[in-house]
Amino acid sequence: MKLAILSREPNSYSTKRLVEACRKRDHNVKVLNTLKFAIDIEEENPDLYYKQKRITLYDAILPRIGASITYYGTAVVRQFQQMDVFCANSADGILNSRDKLRSFQILSKHKIGIPPTTFVRDKNDVLPAIKRIGGVPVVIKLLEGTQGIGVLLADTLEIATSIIELLQSQKQNVLIQKFVAESKGKDIRAIVVGDQVVAAMRRVAQGQEFRSNVHRGGKTEVVELDEVYKETAIRATKIMGLSIAGVDMLEGKDGPQIMEINSSPGLEGIESCSKLDVAGAFIDYIAAQVDFPEIDVRQRLTVSKGYGVTEIYIPKGSEYINQTILGSGLREKDINVLTLHREGKVIPNPKSERILQSEDRLLCFGRLDAMKKLIPEKTQKRRRPKMKKLPPVEEKNDQF
Repeated sequence: MKLAILSREPNSYSTKRLVEACRKRDHNVKVLNTLKFAIDIEEENPDLYYKQKRITLYDAILPRIGASITYYGTAVVRQFQQMDVFCANSADGILNSRDKLRSFQILSKHKIGIPPTTFVRDKNDVLPAIKRIGGVPVVIKLLEGTQGIGVLLADTLEIATSIIELLQSQKQNVLIQKFVAESKGKDIRAIVVGDQVVAAMRRVAQGQEFRSNVHRGGKTEVVELDEVYKETAIRATKIMGLSIAGVDMLEGKDGPQIMEINSSPGLEGIESCSKLDVAGAFIDYIAAQVDFPEIDVRQRLTVSKGYGVTEIYIPKGSEYINQTILGSGLREKDINVLTLHREGKVIPNPKSERILQSEDRLLCFGRLDAMKKLIPEKTQKRRRPKMKKLPPVEEKNDQF
């Protein structure tokens, strides 16, 4: 495999470990400075130049895009994608995870633990928003801060409003998040590669510091994650559109709470703590994908006129409940079930005798007109206004 690592820090621990892991496995690897690329765009011929020379063919790239060059870095990654080079993380996945507001908006559609979060612009909205998420204390975060930079804890409404007004006066966008008290000073970092958690550690803040980042002096300890935490980390990574990520989770009383998803997780802390070859796991995954690349099913299967891919939901009371896939008659309608989603789990290529249950979601390929008839009509969620309780009305006798 010929791999390019996109990094501006060839001498950092993470980059050197990735290069070492490649060479140990007899792969050809080069570290390329992301800002040294030139992007050429023309009809049917997307191309890239590196230091004024047209790049040779690479099998894959591993983006290590820093926050300060997100726009240009993701443009380079996107160009590699257009050239059909396998990218360990896509440009869209990097963008989704880099912006904290964007990532929480995406996660909020799914049944996955996240701290109550609010985003406001008008100063008159600050106090009502803080009350809606449960009141102080709150955590205030810059949208694109990393390594604990731009993360502040406000214990009172006065301090919270002062910090927010100051940051907004400096043209900074901030998130306001409920403080998960039971996790104060500690969090979980899980490294996800493909569909596995390959390593995990608990980070613990020192002294009065509430941020547990290693760059802030936090200490690390090995942790064995249970299945709930593993599944949460893997699902969050996939929802973001990433294949490799560091997922930071708070240990809330109701289970894991996603704090951040990092598309370029550092390796020094996790390898030193776990004693595992995390860099090697990255390279092994990429090599496997080069041999058996994933494809965009929706894009590839919609080339036939009248056919496409969609998701069919089995609502309560559906005639399909308790029927097998074979007995449901879907195949007679020219509809094939590709995957079955049930209670947060994915069952690929489900067998014909699989019995359908209420609230199953079926990713199907088939005739669009037939599938359209099976999709329940979307209903607008009605939001009832909160009614104030009125005092009882005294009855009076009317006289005529």
